[in-house]
Amino acid sequence: MSEQPRIAMSEKMIRPVVRYRDGEWVRTDDEIATEYALTIYVNDNELATIVCTPSYMEDLVYGFLASEGIIQSVDQVESLQLSRFLGTARVRTKSAITFNQAFYNKRYIASCCGKGRQSFYFQNDAVTAKRVDDAVTLSPDEVFAVIDELDGAATLFQETGGVHMAALCTPEKLLLARTDIGRHNALDKIYGYCLQNGISLRGTAIAFSGRISSEVLLKVSKIGVGIVIARSAPTALAIDMADELGITAIGFVRGRAFNVYSHPWRIVGALQADTEVK
Repeated sequence: MSEQPRIAMSEKMIRPVVRYRDGEWVRTDDEIATEYALTIYVNDNELATIVCTPSYMEDLVYGFLASEGIIQSVDQVESLQLSRFLGTARVRTKSAITFNQAFYNKRYIASCCGKGRQSFYFQNDAVTAKRVDDAVTLSPDEVFAVIDELDGAATLFQETGGVHMAALCTPEKLLLARTDIGRHNALDKIYGYCLQNGISLRGTAIAFSGRISSEVLLKVSKIGVGIVIARSAPTALAIDMADELGITAIGFVRGRAFNVYSHPWRIVGALQADTEVK
């Protein structure tokens, strides 16, 4: 059976809506985030279909392959052919790579550093997640500046309200930002760009627009970044994983306040906090 086209060339589309506001109805147009299916093949074997925003898709493919442990560097890839019309990414590697599709959907239970807890990973996550030992530090003012820069780059979110955003930052500046309807895709786009351009991840942090879920935390560990900063909350499992994987998780950055949930030594002054619960 021939492949059917999946035509989606833009990050957003215009759709008619009927809007209710202040007691009145009006017909108007709205900007809607595009949802696009990209199927990745590795050496002619189907690996996965990713539902994504159709931008920076080459970065997305490289980041996904690296975070899933299929490749360790872009040098292993002989060619990458993207077809936006068909919605396919065909990757050919320089040497044979085998993978078991069932491996990507099998749950794996790993103990957390002997502390008696259990972390639930997909089996490939248990293999590819890594502890981050980067000694990067941020001051509270730098945490606020990182989120401010994330907000300043959030053009597609402001237009559609339908995407997640991630940014790679140093204490001094925002290095790059990516948006996608999938929170993990935005992180893979950052990872893929860094892999292709030889960008060192030492001394960097990731800012994120949504909550810190376990899948976001795992992606950050695979990328190798020591600090993740989010406007929203982390999940309990994400905090457990952050403890285990050496990542400083910061959430609820609102106004002039934020919470540090794990490894506070990376945030200047955090270890001097009053021990009294308030």
